[in-house]
Amino acid sequence: MSAHPKPSSADDRLHEVFGDPVPDLYNKAAGPDTPAALTRALELRSFLALAEQQVARVRDRVHHAMDPERDMNELSAGDLRMDALWLEAALEARDGYLTALDRLLRTVPPSAERARPVRLVQPTVSTTLPPAAPAHRGAGTSAPSH
Repeated sequence: MSAHPKPSSADDRLHEVFGDPVPDLYNKAAGPDTPAALTRALELRSFLALAEQQVARVRDRVHHAMDPERDMNELSAGDLRMDALWLEAALEARDGYLTALDRLLRTVPPSAERARPVRLVQPTVSTTLPPAAPAHRGAGTSAPSH
């Protein structure tokens, strides 16, 4: 199951750092020569989106169980304890993914720097030759043979 269509709380930051909306980043990652930082960032983003979906699912279930219109006889302390444990685990996972993604994104240069072509400057050496010496008279002619 792919998590990239699901939104995550890091989508705006990824757009800011890599310069493209998340769907475009996934398209870029499918192409050749994908930077490792982009691949890792999208993997972490997918895990984050899944963890956030779990947090939302448990939150919604607890809200539904605690609805004031609901019959109190349907409340289960055991179910609420299990939801609390699941919520804790999902929040810890979310925090871990956010921390890892933040650390990774701090190492990525801003998109303006990545888009600029690299210009290599090679030093040039210029020399001047000394003035040519006058040629000797008869230079380059063959000597007569006797």
